[in-house]
Amino acid sequence: MLNPDSTKPIYVQIAEFIETDIMNGHFANDQRVYSQYQLAEMYTINPATAAKGLNILVDEGILYKKRGLGMFVTPHAKEKIIHKRKSHTLKRLVQELVLEADRLQISEDDLLEMIKREWGKGE
Repeated sequence: MLNPDSTKPIYVQIAEFIETDIMNGHFANDQRVYSQYQLAEMYTINPATAAKGLNILVDEGILYKKRGLGMFVTPHAKEKIIHKRKSHTLKRLVQELVLEADRLQISEDDLLEMIKREWGKGE
């Protein structure tokens, strides 16, 4: 779901939504993804905004265009998304977590224990 109250632009949320669908196996390599018009209808947004989100993924090599047919998932898209999210998203989240733990005077051992407990919940 898109969050209109987020500080993150809608077109970025669109790109992340499609990335998540690829990661979850909803789209395979060389499979057609949503069109800008489908996304615009799904989320009641301007088609140009949806197109901007799709074009981010084209620029990153996650999607490719077939003229007159739409956007398709590139081979190795999932690996590219994993790499991107590890090196950017996860790194940023970890940095924020460590800074907040420091502000709250939580020790490294206590923080690691909290992470281990949460990790166990996901299994």
